[in-house]
Amino acid sequence: MRAYLIDEISPADMKKINNFLSENALASGIEKLFWVRIPDDLLSELQLRHKDCQPHYFAIELGDSWIKLEFLIRNLKKMRCNCNGYCTHAQREFILGYAQNIIDKLGIRT
Repeated sequence: MRAYLIDEISPADMKKINNFLSENALASGIEKLFWVRIPDDLLSELQLRHKDCQPHYFAIELGDSWIKLEFLIRNLKKMRCNCNGYCTHAQREFILGYAQNIIDKLGIRT
């Protein structure tokens, strides 16, 4: 799995991240796994054509001292659709920006 990992995060900062994601992302139903919606204007042509599959998301997983932002973009309706796949350049920039926003907004020391 291709992903962006931020590690060596303090327990206090992990709690802040968990609270932030609880308020700003979609809970997956699995503890410490969240979905973040990809904006419609960043969807690939294929993802845009698949209206029944929209919206599309990337996952953020939390560990004890790390967060992992996955570069796999997927819909939550069909697991085996060809509109699920690794992010485009623009989507990757969105994911990295989302990570940086969490760090900046919460004052996380990395």
